[in-house]
Amino acid sequence: MIFFVDGLLWVIAVVLGLVAASRSRKVFRDCVAEGTMDCVRLIPRVMLGVVGSGYIAALLPQDVMGHWFGADSGVTGILIAAIAGSLTPGGPVVGFSIGAAALKGGAGAPQVLSYTIAWALYAIQRVFLWELPVMPPRLVWIRVLASLPIPFLVALGALLLGKP
Repeated sequence: MIFFVDGLLWVIAVVLGLVAASRSRKVFRDCVAEGTMDCVRLIPRVMLGVVGSGYIAALLPQDVMGHWFGADSGVTGILIAAIAGSLTPGGPVVGFSIGAAALKGGAGAPQVLSYTIAWALYAIQRVFLWELPVMPPRLVWIRVLASLPIPFLVALGALLLGKP
């Protein structure tokens, strides 16, 4: 599956490169330069996230992870994971690294899905620091309330489907 996704991403990149080149050489050069700079900025963050998730996994007590977030923690573990996800600050390097570390530490897949989806949909710091200052508050709270059941529905689906 990973090779399929990687291959698909390369095909998309090549097609977009051809589209840029068909517009003009300048557009193509600008796209390559911007993409290269994005890689230069992103790769160190990804490396730190991968290394950091290894450290987190080694430091997390497996008995605590298994008890609170393991497959046997059920709905309680899913709820706690969703709350933890909503309270986790930071971007993808932090959120996904903690999720990966939790899996390595014995957390169940439904619980990790609940954590990462709650983090992505309604991380509290993002709501207060970014959304409320920019968007109409009523719209923000409607979005947050509409998003609340999603981590639980996905986790329930994962429970019903069984182990990945």
